[in-house]
Amino acid sequence: MAELIAWVLVLAIAAYACAGGTDYGAGFWDLLAGGAERGKRPRWLIDHAMAPVWEANNVWLVFVLVIMWTGFPTMFQAVFEAMWLPLLLAAVGLVLRGAGFALRKPTRRLAQRRVYGAMFAISSLLTPFFLGAVLGGIASGRVKVGTTASADAWANPVSLLTGLLAIAATAFLGAVFLCSDALRFGAHDLVDYFRVRALIAFAAIVVLALIALPVTHDDARYVWDGLTRGLGLLLIILAAVCGLATVLLLLRRSHGWSRYTSVASVALTVGAWGFAQRPYLLPTSLTVAEAAGAPHTLRWLVIVTAIAIVLVGPALVVLYRLDTMGELEELTDSDTGAVRATGDNL
Repeated sequence: MAELIAWVLVLAIAAYACAGGTDYGAGFWDLLAGGAERGKRPRWLIDHAMAPVWEANNVWLVFVLVIMWTGFPTMFQAVFEAMWLPLLLAAVGLVLRGAGFALRKPTRRLAQRRVYGAMFAISSLLTPFFLGAVLGGIASGRVKVGTTASADAWANPVSLLTGLLAIAATAFLGAVFLCSDALRFGAHDLVDYFRVRALIAFAAIVVLALIALPVTHDDARYVWDGLTRGLGLLLIILAAVCGLATVLLLLRRSHGWSRYTSVASVALTVGAWGFAQRPYLLPTSLTVAEAAGAPHTLRWLVIVTAIAIVLVGPALVVLYRLDTMGELEELTDSDTGAVRATGDNL
């Protein structure tokens, strides 16, 4: 039972990394879009692409937290005691990001729009970094039951590289999806704009991954061993294949399929990390069985999870499907006019 719940946790983390990661990536490119005039069209596309789904994507984060504190309370306590500062910064970033995105669109004054836009964009950079740093600290074995909070728990080489990889991966996902969004919204000049950025983000992932190889070997040896053999190695290879397939599809301008392969590359990487840590939740000090809650709690958690999948799962599938088909928010005449009027601002 505990093993099943642990894999549900890994799947929920993968879902949040893909769904929420795409939104973080859009915010990353919002930050780098340029000034008010130069960045007007990319930000217009980002607003329209994110608006229907950005709140729903946070469901996965809530699910992760519920699984952790209900199914594995010992792990939850250890992680939040040792990592309270980066987790607090990530939570603040989540709040500021949501507030900035929600408030900047209806705001008419340029100065206020810049403030809200900066809140959204900067938080989209910092939140995935701190979440990645927490995962890096766990993978490196720095979090144990009773570990007190310290900078070394999350500001070590593995954590810093994992945080940077999280930013690069979200930037990759965001740019890939924005290519497809630009195509379905009729903003054809933005297709190449984000296609180039997707390729740059993938190159950054490759460089950071190469740097991480010796660092992980020396500083997170248990996870390294898991990633270089068995199912962990197989999933890493498949993730790399999906990443390369995404690049090929982008070069061939097949933007529909590139979304699926980019999501698969990130999800498979998270799955590889899950296999690499087996049987530990906190390498190499706390196993899944040791961290599990009471048997009756786990049984009810399985039941509630199954009910949630039946009730919420189909709704999310329909939401994502309608969004990718462009059925949730049609462009108004003023939006279409804005596209034409700002066509030469890039």
